[in-house]
Amino acid sequence: GLCRTEHMFFEADRIAAFREMICSDTVEERKAALAKIEPMQQGDFEALYEALEGCPVTIRFLDPPLHEFVPTEEEDIKKLADAQGKTVEQIKAIIASLHEFNPMMGHRGCRLAVTYPEIAEMQTKAIIKAAINVKKNHPDWTVKPEIMIPLVGDVKELKFVKKVVVETADAEIAAAGSDLTYEVGTMIEIPRAALTADEIAKEADFFCFGTNDLTQMTYGFSRDDAGKFLGAYYDAKIFESDPFAKLDQTGVGKLMKMAIELGKPVNNKLHCGICGEHGGDPTSVEFCHEIGLDYVSCSPFRVPIARLAAAQAAIKNK
Repeated sequence: GLCRTEHMFFEADRIAAFREMICSDTVEERKAALAKIEPMQQGDFEALYEALEGCPVTIRFLDPPLHEFVPTEEEDIKKLADAQGKTVEQIKAIIASLHEFNPMMGHRGCRLAVTYPEIAEMQTKAIIKAAINVKKNHPDWTVKPEIMIPLVGDVKELKFVKKVVVETADAEIAAAGSDLTYEVGTMIEIPRAALTADEIAKEADFFCFGTNDLTQMTYGFSRDDAGKFLGAYYDAKIFESDPFAKLDQTGVGKLMKMAIELGKPVNNKLHCGICGEHGGDPTSVEFCHEIGLDYVSCSPFRVPIARLAAAQAAIKNK
């Protein structure tokens, strides 16, 4: 399964600390806010590993653009200003500066960790500390964190963020005297990542295809806006089905196949999966099986269909 860490911050008792981090002027201020968030994240990851009872999970670093977390109500802006020792005008200026014309292709994913490495450091600490604690309590379970760095388009981005992860994780493991092992991989959701997968595979322990974004980037239209014109495309028989519901095997699928064919010879331990709504579509699951993916991850309500489709694909291929 895929754990998307940004969903942990919207609770009322957490969003305040997260907003403080976003509105920080200095690294020190940001680290002080992140120090409030770290125990919350660690608690979540401990509960996650407990619930999994030794089953694997991929934890994705913070992915959406930061403007999604800022307050819009006057009262909340005032609260944040008071907490930060800033004026309402200063906070409004920060919020305005976070506005993006095309946030899907903006300051998000690994770009956040490149700009603010301390976010990656905090999330690594929370994941590793949680795993060490759960492993200690359940020595018979296999607890092996899989840390995923999203939206990589260039191997240098992955190297940069991975260095922060490895240094932080190794220090925590050594301090705890633990023998915990972990993996660092990436989400292939930018066409350039698929095209240069042989370079990226040298630095990644696994690939996870984020086919929602890979579809958006490959077609060049946004999932949120495509509804305005897709109807006309169906009527004109340009498209037979929604490319966000049924994987486009000809174009997007070719990029996925290419990434696997480039990546696996370079790294024979590379495991590959798919995360996204396509993971619950039977024809897409069959295609993923054919090109050599190891697993699919999808929304909970799609899991029964995905299991059945995966079983049918395996029987068919025998």
